[in-house]
Amino acid sequence: MDNKHLLATIRQLALCYQAFDRFSTKQLQGSGLSHRQFDIIATLGNTQGMSPKELGERTLITKGTLTGVINRLEDKNLVQRIPSPLDGRSQIIQLTPAGEAQFDEIFPLLLTAMRKVFANFKASDYQRVQNALQDLRAVFINEKVGKDIDGDSQ
Repeated sequence: MDNKHLLATIRQLALCYQAFDRFSTKQLQGSGLSHRQFDIIATLGNTQGMSPKELGERTLITKGTLTGVINRLEDKNLVQRIPSPLDGRSQIIQLTPAGEAQFDEIFPLLLTAMRKVFANFKASDYQRVQNALQDLRAVFINEKVGKDIDGDSQ
């Protein structure tokens, strides 16, 4: 295995994530929302709501963290839990009118900032980056590791 190239790739991936994280944090300043809270607001925006399971699958939030983030958004009156019309034992998480207003205010600002960042990209640039990211994601999804980091069999 070529450790030099492997470590350089991992470093660039981490640096890219950190740069994106700093950029998006700057864009959210003053909104009163954390990244995770904004992720939920953005995911629920322009929808009728989602089950917690669906919301977890569509966001970057782990299952164990999702409930706490939803609780904090509920405390801010930005989301509400309503009974599912399909299954009375389940809930739907949806934006409140205040949550919709927050989405309508912040999301366009973030898109404007992102458009400025990508102002010099052509369609071929977007496609190249999307393909590389899809390939990288597939590497992680398709990897069949015999043991996890702790050495336990999977």
